[in-house]
Amino acid sequence: MIRWGVTQASPSPDAVQLRDFARLRRVRDRMDREYAKPLNVDALARDIGMSSGHLSRQFKLAFGESPYSYLMTRRIERAMALLRRGDLSVTEVCFTVGCASLGTFTTRFTELVGVSPGAYKRDAAQATAGMPSCVARQVTRPIRNREAQEREPT
Repeated sequence: MIRWGVTQASPSPDAVQLRDFARLRRVRDRMDREYAKPLNVDALARDIGMSSGHLSRQFKLAFGESPYSYLMTRRIERAMALLRRGDLSVTEVCFTVGCASLGTFTTRFTELVGVSPGAYKRDAAQATAGMPSCVARQVTRPIRNREAQEREPT
């Protein structure tokens, strides 16, 4: 109900930023939970009442990467765990983690991990043998090649 002559105070810029950050965290948490489902930026944005462009810009500002990049990193992390188990083929792992294209999965996996999924499956099972899964997950967490290059001493 609108009353004439009565103005409502608009929220402070800090309150707006805090509200937006809470919505971005909900998107990130949803991607963490539902990584294997088909997710796209348009649907994620619509569900929190933002435009897809605004969501993408704000997500990158808040978390340092685009929503798509974040989702693919989560999928690759899960794929690495499944490949270390060794009981699924690369193709089965690809579709299990929610990727629709084996080519895109392989390209992104190689970009993040530095080796192809097949080579990783062959080598990683031996490298983490006897290691608790929580330690193996931390030790084998993917690091983008460009991040690894930035960290190397000169």
